[in-house]
Amino acid sequence: MKKFFTERKLNILISVSAVAVMILVWVIAYYCIKNDYIIPSFKDTVASMWRDCLISGPFWRAFGNTVLRTLLAFAVSFIIAAALACLGALSKKAAAFIAPFMVFFRTLPTLAVILVLLIWTNPRVAPVIVTALVLFPMIYARLYAALDGIDGGIRQMVKVYKISKRESVFKIYLPLITPEVLPQTGADISLGLKVMISAEVLASTFQSLGGMMQESRLFLEMPRFAALTILAVIAGLVVDIAFSQLARITYKWSRKEGAR
Repeated sequence: MKKFFTERKLNILISVSAVAVMILVWVIAYYCIKNDYIIPSFKDTVASMWRDCLISGPFWRAFGNTVLRTLLAFAVSFIIAAALACLGALSKKAAAFIAPFMVFFRTLPTLAVILVLLIWTNPRVAPVIVTALVLFPMIYARLYAALDGIDGGIRQMVKVYKISKRESVFKIYLPLITPEVLPQTGADISLGLKVMISAEVLASTFQSLGGMMQESRLFLEMPRFAALTILAVIAGLVVDIAFSQLARITYKWSRKEGAR
């Protein structure tokens, strides 16, 4: 236990050092270039982060809208991907039928999709669809690999005891892959947040992080633009870490339950 805490403190120290190095590089680059329109100063960025973001009502509305859209896109893509992954794991023919669709969705050019969707929908809906299309094939591939990699003995047990497909999926297969899927869920939501903001920038979505970044770019408010970018990165990191911790707790719980 002592060794674990020592390693944990060392990892935290290394991470803090990495952040300090990035800030140092930023400060050095700023003083070398001396152009606020290319690289804003660290001091002005921090001031803008507090003034224009953290104590600003419009920022929190925009942040909430972007996060809600990201969660909606993730939920839709996850539900559909989970259903198709279960179908593919139960039937190799179904998996072979689904595979070309996954290749198609993976190779769709994001910019072209946004431009088409802006004709069909509106700047609020288009980023949700684009983010869901980006996440969907990734989530499907991960869930299908996890389900397909379940031990053959468990599959044999399901056949011997004639457990229904519905019960085998919801009571055996999905609980088994949960500890493996949860850490990746955080990474998927973080990626979804990044894609969502990029799509909002391209679509100029009103009251969104991407829309605020586009506005900052147009009015050359570079400290505000940098502050919004940093806050988006921090939000993604918080989600990733939260799901990693949740996965660790779930894994410990599943081991205890298995020991019983």
